[in-house]
Amino acid sequence: MSLSMYEASVPVLIHNLKALSAILKKGADHARARGIDPAVLVNARLFPDMRPLLEDTRFTDRLARVEIPSFPDTESSFPELQERITRTIAFLKSIKPAQLEGSEQREVNLQMRMGAVSFAGQYYLLSWVMPNVYFHVATAYNILRHNGVELGKWDFLGKVPGANIKAGKPAKKPAKKRAPRKA
Repeated sequence: MSLSMYEASVPVLIHNLKALSAILKKGADHARARGIDPAVLVNARLFPDMRPLLEDTRFTDRLARVEIPSFPDTESSFPELQERITRTIAFLKSIKPAQLEGSEQREVNLQMRMGAVSFAGQYYLLSWVMPNVYFHVATAYNILRHNGVELGKWDFLGKVPGANIKAGKPAKKPAKKRAPRKA
């Protein structure tokens, strides 16, 4: 069984947006609990030449050949970022698998600062969209983590689809035998 463009994109994007939403919720809770102005975290950066956290929550997809909703980039708070994520997930859920059939070869054209860039759909998804999604979710995670928000790997991964995770104590690892020290 092959993996369809739909399966490789829509569910994965929704999963990452839900993980991002949970990360942002922890950021908002952190700010509230510590009396920090939420705008400080929303506008935080890892380095002065980077875009702020809120910029790392704005991405979308162009493969389905449907009208992509226009979301003006006006968000400036955690609730506004959460609303954008909710709207984006609703849009992604509206895309049907049939709309992505054959999109592996569809040409996708982007106009960027460096000039025009075109991709075949498969390469656009796997080499552009997905790495950018992971980059932006990881960067949002890192900005909040750097600012003291208690986050871990499972916050980034979210509830992993298809994983059968059994709650309980982790299995003990066998003790490692150490080689005797040489004098």
